[in-house]
Amino acid sequence: MSVLETSSSWRTTSLWRETNMKVRQAIPVTAELGDTSQLARFDGEVVCEPPNNKLDKFGGTLYWKESKYPLSNQNMLLRGCVLRNTEWCFGLVIFAGPDTKLMQNSGRTKFKRTSIDRLMNTLVLWIFGFLVCMGVILAIGNAIWEHEVGVCFQIYLPWDEGVHSAFFSGFLSFWSYIIILNTVVPISLYVSVEVIRLGHSYFINWDKKMYCAKRRTPAEARTTTLNEELGQVEYIFSDKTGTLTQNIMVFSKCSVNGHSYGDVQDMLGHKAELGERPEPVDFSFNPLADPRFQFWDPSLLEAVKLGDLHVHEFFRLLSLCHTVMSEEKSEGELLYKAQSPDEGALVTAARNFGFVFRSRTPKTITVHELGQAITYQLLAILDFNNIRKRMSVIVRSPEGKIRLYCKGADTILLERLHPLNQDLSSITTDHLNEYAGEGLRTLVLAYKDLEESYYKDWSERLHRVGSAPEAREDHLARLYDEVEHDMMLLGATAIEDKLQQGVPETIAILTLANIKIWVLTGDKQETAVNIGYSCKMLTDDMTEVFVVTGHTVLEVREELRKAREKMMDASHSVCNGFYQEKLSSKLTSVLEAIAGEYALVINGHSLAHALEADMEVEFLETACACKAVICCRVTPLQKAQVVELVKKYKKAVTLAIGDGANDVSMIKTAHIGVGISGQEGIQAVLASDYSFSQFKFLQRLLLVHGRWSYLRMCKFLCYFFYKNFAFTMVHFWFGFFCGFSAQTVYDQYFITLYNIVYTSLPVLAMGVFDQDVPEQRSMEYPKLYEPGQLNLLFNKREFFICIAQGIYTSILMFFIPYGVFADATRDDGAQLADYQSFAVTVATSLVIVVSVQIGLDTGFWTAINHFFIWGSLAAYFAILFTMHSDGLFRMFPHQFRFVGNAQNTLAQPTVWLTIALTAVVCIVPVVAFRFLKLDLKPELSDTVRYTQLVRKKQKTQHRCMRHAGRVGSRRSGYAFSHQEGFGELIMSGKNMRLSSLALSSFAPRPSTSWIDTLRKKKGCEGSSAGSPSGTADKTLRV
Repeated sequence: MSVLETSSSWRTTSLWRETNMKVRQAIPVTAELGDTSQLARFDGEVVCEPPNNKLDKFGGTLYWKESKYPLSNQNMLLRGCVLRNTEWCFGLVIFAGPDTKLMQNSGRTKFKRTSIDRLMNTLVLWIFGFLVCMGVILAIGNAIWEHEVGVCFQIYLPWDEGVHSAFFSGFLSFWSYIIILNTVVPISLYVSVEVIRLGHSYFINWDKKMYCAKRRTPAEARTTTLNEELGQVEYIFSDKTGTLTQNIMVFSKCSVNGHSYGDVQDMLGHKAELGERPEPVDFSFNPLADPRFQFWDPSLLEAVKLGDLHVHEFFRLLSLCHTVMSEEKSEGELLYKAQSPDEGALVTAARNFGFVFRSRTPKTITVHELGQAITYQLLAILDFNNIRKRMSVIVRSPEGKIRLYCKGADTILLERLHPLNQDLSSITTDHLNEYAGEGLRTLVLAYKDLEESYYKDWSERLHRVGSAPEAREDHLARLYDEVEHDMMLLGATAIEDKLQQGVPETIAILTLANIKIWVLTGDKQETAVNIGYSCKMLTDDMTEVFVVTGHTVLEVREELRKAREKMMDASHSVCNGFYQEKLSSKLTSVLEAIAGEYALVINGHSLAHALEADMEVEFLETACACKAVICCRVTPLQKAQVVELVKKYKKAVTLAIGDGANDVSMIKTAHIGVGISGQEGIQAVLASDYSFSQFKFLQRLLLVHGRWSYLRMCKFLCYFFYKNFAFTMVHFWFGFFCGFSAQTVYDQYFITLYNIVYTSLPVLAMGVFDQDVPEQRSMEYPKLYEPGQLNLLFNKREFFICIAQGIYTSILMFFIPYGVFADATRDDGAQLADYQSFAVTVATSLVIVVSVQIGLDTGFWTAINHFFIWGSLAAYFAILFTMHSDGLFRMFPHQFRFVGNAQNTLAQPTVWLTIALTAVVCIVPVVAFRFLKLDLKPELSDTVRYTQLVRKKQKTQHRCMRHAGRVGSRRSGYAFSHQEGFGELIMSGKNMRLSSLALSSFAPRPSTSWIDTLRKKKGCEGSSAGSPSGTADKTLRV
């Protein structure tokens, strides 16, 4: 909407950053319309650009009364913004509905499903096909049996009414077996999965270690369908401001006329440490000072009081060159609303040092300079953009002097200074380098006096250019560049954007977990790079940081090509030795063998070209070869496009985390969206799948809750398919011995209660509570996270292994009792073999075997696990004896026909020996295989558990040693410790941490090769499918 008239110059929250105020105002010709009657007669026509998604640009022209007036983004109110400090506003709608910039930037809401969900759906279809195949086999068997054998028994076993042929009997048998064998299709699987996910979500909500006491905000799982995918994340896309940082800017240091202020020195002239600093500067002389502002160097305030002209001009620039709005709620109580926290920090600093910005109108700025109110005429604002990287204002002082004040990036302003500033520029550059080394955000300040005649001529040209219908921005840039030359240097500022607590540590640990972190921010390049160094994404040890700033397709393509060439050249230079071996193998790309660490920084206008269809693969391949990727000045839509690009080609699980409305598209596009409930409102939280208040909680969400959820879900699925096949396939084998008559092995009540009572609760307990290592070890050993990324714990191979084990168990479950019962007798000499006794024996064997199996699968025993497992066994026997009791038979003689069978059968020693034999034969191979695997090819989690046992053993022995030392000599105690070898090293924990765990010292075999092999295989398979190759460190580091 184009603003025609308002009650005042007003502000609105931006779509880039919700809480940072943006100044918007009507053009002067329509602002003077006055009342509604004149507005009703308004008949202007607007010619403008077509709908697009660029939030920071708008070009149009208003034709009215045979004149034309330029319209810019400063005259536009975007959909989704909120008005502040204005009573009323009239406007002209330019775009509506899907044509608005907000809707042009919004992504489609997609239903999110995990990879396990998709795999489960495929497996269920396969199982259904397997069920049909079994039905067909048994139906064919029935038809053959009826034709060859059954025809001989027609006298006393006639066919049912309506059955006139063996073929039709087989057809009916097919549907009977489909009904009997339908338990192989896991109908209750989806319900059980949702119950487990609900439990995992409650664990996240109840986690006190993810609760922020300062904001009283707990972590919240806003969905229950993505928990296990938290354990498979490979790429994290993060916003910067408010996500990695606190979005709180602090004026830290400055350089004025070659003198650096902000460092406090002790009596010897050395820099004082934080704990040694004296009291902050006292600003009590200034009644308008902000009491929250702190500065530690009193010499700057002394320079102000002594009348240093350079210092006065420095703070005068800070109080004038900005777009901040001031609100005075009461006398002396000022509230600043700034477009960015940087501007707010600079204006607040000037306020405390005596140059107080009080108010503004469209044409004036009022400043209290050391207690004296001075009103400057505002002639022009040369606003900041990503190309100019500077902002200027032209003001006329009360004395009539016209002066341009400018602040901007050092790379831009230093080359626009007057030649007389060479010496001062050199000193200031040294200060800037010092500030940048400390991770501070820097700006250079300069000014220029303008002649009245020159300004009039320049102003007229500016007005003509502003009315030009085409190439307006290019003409304006040339005019701005003309006036912003030969300026005089004043100094520089250094602002600290404080990181959130624990951000560098969290990024370091997630990187060790082989998770790649990309920062997508709307901030300018310098700001993003500074934060990248602060949070240790970028380091001075990196081989090179590539910066892509091309403005055309050819420039961007060339910069990406040069970056890849440099990385490949560095790899070729170390090809002898280890990298030669890597290059000689079948790699999908030379970039996989890169030596050294690289980072990529790309601007939004360059990213727009890089995301085009013919260049996106090149960009992704270059980016994935880098350790860190930072995308600056990107729009919300570009954030979503980057995430979609990685999803499209890398086939990896992505997670997007942000705190503002401009992160919503990215959060919706990623597999998992995380919202930070910070200072930027709740739009990101409302669109997210998980939310919490600090970035550091992401570490615990992924490495603890995510990894455990994935582990539990995989173990649950493996056991669920195993127990169903072990139960159902017995019917299949029995079909070959009952004339394919669709007779069931078990009684009907056992079939009903098997999945509902006997086996449901133990597997649910394992799926909800199980864990392989404690949460502390999950955080200490990030490499434990890699099996989830490689999808090792449940895939098609693991599914077929479970199915094979289930079929193996069913074969033994049927044929061992069948073989024993063929010649067995009771204690009284009577024949033991009968249908009811066989059914009870097989059912009892099955319940015992699957209960023992889940006991072996359970890695973390709780009271609930014990109760459910052994309680299910007890419930089986209780129900079995009850259903075979005389009382139920008397009450329901037609429903409970197995009267006394359980008591008679289980009273025979032969039956119990058969059950024991069956259980041993089913379980012993599984136990033997696991022991061999643990000894010959242990997983990393096995190694971690082993180190835990060693450390506990050493602690126990160390306590015994200290106790013995009290009654014996210290030498003998020390010798005992020395004999144990690496006990002290284990207890110290120095070799158990993130950088180098040296786990091979505690394991009989290295536990990393299997992950390396699978990761390489995964990379090769991905490349053969047409995906661009990404690079990752293939060595398992912990």
